[in-house]
Amino acid sequence: MAILVTGATGNVGRNVVDLLGKTGAEIRATSRTPERANLPAGVAVHGGDLAHPETFADALKGVDKVFLFPEPSGVAGFIEVAKNAGVERVVLLSSLAASMPDPQSNPIAMMHLVVEQALEHSGLDWTFVRPGAFAANTLQWAPSIRAGEPVRIPYADSAGSPIHERDIAEVAVRALLDEGHASAKYEITGPEAISQRRQAELIGAAIGRAVQVDSLTGDKARALVVEQFGGYGPPELVDTLFALMQDPAPAVVTDTVQRVTGHPAHSYADWVNDHKATFGG
Repeated sequence: MAILVTGATGNVGRNVVDLLGKTGAEIRATSRTPERANLPAGVAVHGGDLAHPETFADALKGVDKVFLFPEPSGVAGFIEVAKNAGVERVVLLSSLAASMPDPQSNPIAMMHLVVEQALEHSGLDWTFVRPGAFAANTLQWAPSIRAGEPVRIPYADSAGSPIHERDIAEVAVRALLDEGHASAKYEITGPEAISQRRQAELIGAAIGRAVQVDSLTGDKARALVVEQFGGYGPPELVDTLFALMQDPAPAVVTDTVQRVTGHPAHSYADWVNDHKATFGG
């Protein structure tokens, strides 16, 4: 059984590779820069760009399952190449935004729904893993924390349920290896609702020194959102993120990680402990 992991050098993809490596599965991985992938020995690394699905023809030969990173522009072509290669099952890294009741108002939701809908009509077995906010998003605070500077956070008292990338990967691996996950849409979060200010406090506790927070609102908050996210999508993305920060919905907390993997999701404090060296601890 050969499994292809796309986006294999990303936060989730690398964990998928590591977890699959413990099972004895034949693993192939793709990266746009395979020469810098630095993946474990025994993983066959291929070049591949999901925006150009023809680049996957060699990597997909003999593969029956795929962990798929979402790329709307190339999904139709990727599905065609995958089906021609004999792929049977695709586990998609999607987003909790795809579950919202009014996805048309959210460009993040629509980007993921394009990929989901293509897979739903593909004839392949599929599973959608829909994580909420990644705990790893707070790695962007690390340079300020290491320098002893306050962390600038838009609306720092707004809460989320950040999820450890390892938990996302574990759910994906169970869907790749086990039966009973076809056509499932797994909405996964961390185990608790926690404010961004509290997240900074937990980082401080882990590294042994307080982390100061500069909570921004209004125009200053919007300017920071533009700085952090303006290059990652259409202009509407900034508008959507800023609106969510100004008027956040109650944080969603699910028990999906527990149900799929058999253990509770890791807390944000657990995640911090795993990454405290990055913050200077």
